Amino acid sequence: MAKLGFLFFLTLFLQHHHTSASLIDRRSSIASTAVWQPMYCNAVDINPSCNSFLYVTPEGRNLSETASVFNGSASLIQTTKRHSGSEDMLMGVPCMCEAINNTLTGFFHDTQYKVEKDDTPDTVKIKIFSGLAMNVGDGKGLYEHDTITVHLPCGCSSTASDGVLSYAVQEEDTLSTIASLFRSTSQDILNLNPSVTNPDFIKPGWVLFIPMGVAGSSKKKIGHLSIIIAACISAAILLLCVFTIILRMKRRSSQHNVETPEIKMERAPSNTSIAALESRFFPSMRITDIDPFQTERPVIFSLKVVGDATANFDEKRKIGEGGYGSVYLGFIGAHEIAIKKMKASKSKEFFAELKVLCKVHHINVVELIGYAAGDDHLYLVYEYVQNGSLNDHLHDPLLKGHQPLSWTARTQIALDSARGIEYIHDHTKACYVHRDIKTSNILLDNGLRAKVADFGLVKLVQRSDEEECVATRLVGTPGYLPPESVLELHMTTKSDVYAFGVVLAELITGLRALMRDNKEVNKMKSLISIMRKAFKSDGLESSLETIIDPNLKDNYPIEEVCKMANISMWCLNEDPMNRPEMRDIMPTLSQIHLTSIEWEASLGGDDEVFSGVANGR
Repeated sequence: MAKLGFLFFLTLFLQHHHTSASLIDRRSSIASTAVWQPMYCNAVDINPSCNSFLYVTPEGRNLSETASVFNGSASLIQTTKRHSGSEDMLMGVPCMCEAINNTLTGFFHDTQYKVEKDDTPDTVKIKIFSGLAMNVGDGKGLYEHDTITVHLPCGCSSTASDGVLSYAVQEEDTLSTIASLFRSTSQDILNLNPSVTNPDFIKPGWVLFIPMGVAGSSKKKIGHLSIIIAACISAAILLLCVFTIILRMKRRSSQHNVETPEIKMERAPSNTSIAALESRFFPSMRITDIDPFQTERPVIFSLKVVGDATANFDEKRKIGEGGYGSVYLGFIGAHEIAIKKMKASKSKEFFAELKVLCKVHHINVVELIGYAAGDDHLYLVYEYVQNGSLNDHLHDPLLKGHQPLSWTARTQIALDSARGIEYIHDHTKACYVHRDIKTSNILLDNGLRAKVADFGLVKLVQRSDEEECVATRLVGTPGYLPPESVLELHMTTKSDVYAFGVVLAELITGLRALMRDNKEVNKMKSLISIMRKAFKSDGLESSLETIIDPNLKDNYPIEEVCKMANISMWCLNEDPMNRPEMRDIMPTLSQIHLTSIEWEASLGGDDEVFSGVANGR
């Protein structure tokens, strides 16, 4: 009792003195003497090792402001409530192994910060970066208006199912309260933080690495052992019954010698449609059988996996929306993925995309990782292409957070896109027509390399002298449709060629395929009509210069622009018989790109010319 009384009065004494100093001064003095270590790594790499999380206190900033300060994305921010009721943020960031000086190599996420008046290393660390910044200013003074690199410690661990969180210890925190807040355990936290030697003693200001989502995993395994055994027995009995039924069906089939018609799955799937998917498509594998990122076979995901990957399809994770569904950013382990969520009524588009992408593997075609079905929805799981669509980079790029594309970047994108389309036309076992080629269906990765996406309208055509097919309805996007598709519903590979001609025109002009007519506001004007008008002029170069994208700021080789414009007009010929195949334009596009690189190099690296292309080759 005497010991308890002493602790009670000691607590009252500390609380009394707790209110006598400001939060910043108190945390600064503690944090400055705190001893903690980053998570070490061996191989320095410019590519992210994993995706991790930072625990961020908003300090009055909104989502976009916070994302800007921490060099993150607002779509990757989750809000979290502490036991006290305050609302903070968990920000997803890429975590890289880097050497921040000659003696220290570890996992960090870097951002840039512009020093303001009266900033000190401690205030920048605590008020701006939530106590996470390491060695602010690298021991040097901070000078107003200087831009400094801020290193934020992060972590990677295969044992953390929900990722590793970098967390600055706060007042009154204990290991157990921190563990309960982030679905972890005290022991797992200690395992990831070897510098913490006493589990009963942690200081405010220390940065701890929290493996999230590990709590209770071992208890669940032990606690549900009997259930697992019972389930295995039930499954064995069920398999025996199924095997018996199959044998009887085979006997019956051989007796009647009747060919069984192919089962069509072009219908809205029920909750049991995963079994149908497994039987229809070549030996797909469940996620429990194989690493989905190490195989060319598509993987069947459970609804729980796709739900957990997207935080149950949180609206903040939505990165795109179209006529056939919404696309969400997701995470499976350290891998970023994109998940298209479609209504069951869109099963025709779902199966069309699934049939093609299961068989197509090309660097310029977006990769299908797997799929799922259930709860009246269908899900396609793709690789995540980080830089969004070409449409966003061409039309009002600055409003969408992108720098304008340089001319050489545009020639690379044109070549990449052409390669992807040519591949599905000429180099697959079956010939496919995409039917919806447009800038919003061309995605750009971190190096501004292009991938063709969205195969929901794809159609199989026969390889013959008469490849032409007649569609049952008009599909595609206005502004990209060839005359024969609009008038007669004819569809061939030349339909994709026509649409690609519009994409080339957009790369040259920066204009949309369809736009408001300035003279008649109630009417729309097509980019095709603008291009044709330019070609009717006597001087092609001078007429093209009036419509070339002003974002290029006159930094382009006009001869190569003219060559690309000529290819565009060849593709836009109204008679499909006079249009080229994609394979016919590949050599010229390649030559345009190489010549543009040489032109760029001859300028000696002008910043404006190289903008948007430094990582594009």
